[in-house]
Amino acid sequence: MTSSAELLEKYRRVLPSFLSPYFDEPISIERGEGSWVFDTEGERYLDFFGGVLTTMVGHANPAVTEAIREQAGKTLHTSTLYLSAPMLDLAEQIAELSGIPDARVFFTTSGTEANDTALLLATSYRRSNQVLAMRNSYHGRSFTAQAITSHASWSSTSLSGLQVGFVQGGYKLRSPFADLDDEGFTDACARDLVQLLDMTSAGDVACLIAEPIQGVGGFTVPPDGFFGALKKELDNRGILFVSDEVQTGWGRTGDHFWGYQAHGIVPDILTFAKGVGNGITLAGCVARAEIMDTIDVLNFSTFGGNPLSAAAGAATLGYVLDNDLQANAKAMGARFAEALTPVVADTPWIAEMRGRGLMWAFEICHPGTLEPDRDRTAAVLEGCKAGGLLVGKGGLYGNVIRLAPMLDIVEEDLDHGIDVLRSTITDLS
Repeated sequence: MTSSAELLEKYRRVLPSFLSPYFDEPISIERGEGSWVFDTEGERYLDFFGGVLTTMVGHANPAVTEAIREQAGKTLHTSTLYLSAPMLDLAEQIAELSGIPDARVFFTTSGTEANDTALLLATSYRRSNQVLAMRNSYHGRSFTAQAITSHASWSSTSLSGLQVGFVQGGYKLRSPFADLDDEGFTDACARDLVQLLDMTSAGDVACLIAEPIQGVGGFTVPPDGFFGALKKELDNRGILFVSDEVQTGWGRTGDHFWGYQAHGIVPDILTFAKGVGNGITLAGCVARAEIMDTIDVLNFSTFGGNPLSAAAGAATLGYVLDNDLQANAKAMGARFAEALTPVVADTPWIAEMRGRGLMWAFEICHPGTLEPDRDRTAAVLEGCKAGGLLVGKGGLYGNVIRLAPMLDIVEEDLDHGIDVLRSTITDLS
């Protein structure tokens, strides 16, 4: 069997230099079972990141695996040029769950492509190339998605056919409005939006696209109702609101099935990806029929909603709903917060612990400041790995540890992960 060291040599030889694996000594994951994975050297790790929130209901989930196996024995691909029962049944279910009235669903292969579709729809519907996005946001790696990414370490180009304005977002820790309470913070950001529109737009802005909880940005959580306050002003001007649910959808936040529901609104357009395929490529865009039907030329998606992906999506979604994994995310999230809050309070180099449900982050800074401490962040990442726990990293300055356990995680596994985190933090202190 090829070793991790041999794979690393090949990785660096055949892949582009802008790709980089985690850890000083990267690992190769050979197989997984539930919340656990095993590398090619036989080491076992508890997976608290799931391929960036993509393996949502556990590795080798029997229900999902069987659905994939059964569909693979029939047909893998047809495209939207043919009628496909798996695609149509899943689209019908997602349309109903979306909360969007008279919804239409367009399947894609990634969150990036889903967000591209949302921008295509919004700019066509409003006949404007003016778009708003949030500061500290990330929406994908395509040419269009990069234009609405406000995250310098992930921005590959400044070129764009869009005119983009960036709004004060929910990253309160580093906001100029950080000293305000939640109500005051929300009001200040809403007033900033009004000023931005009055001063810098030509009056026909297409949309505001936002992640209810910013993912790559470090799981930043705005106050409940935040986007409701912003949407009031958008509605006054006919501007569409796009909710990027790539990381927050499917019950991940515990309190709600979609992240947007914490804000008392229904978006005009919703995008989804990652967890719904539990590792199989599946994403999409949901919008009201009048918005979706603004595209009146021939169009189709080659791989979007193919029978294999749709079968995986239906099985994953069914598993989430049948086992009420949203409630499990809420309960396990509360257990996580209760256990780690005292640890964070006693650790001067953790500036903030934030999150909800099974979506948590630690922002790591030099004690008594907001100066990012990348070295200690890397040490936490490596320390967790040494303890058999895989976690993620992110944030604008690369100083945020991100944690996203499987939605079906059990208490025993969660507590094990908490113990590793606690001991890693204690050792580094």
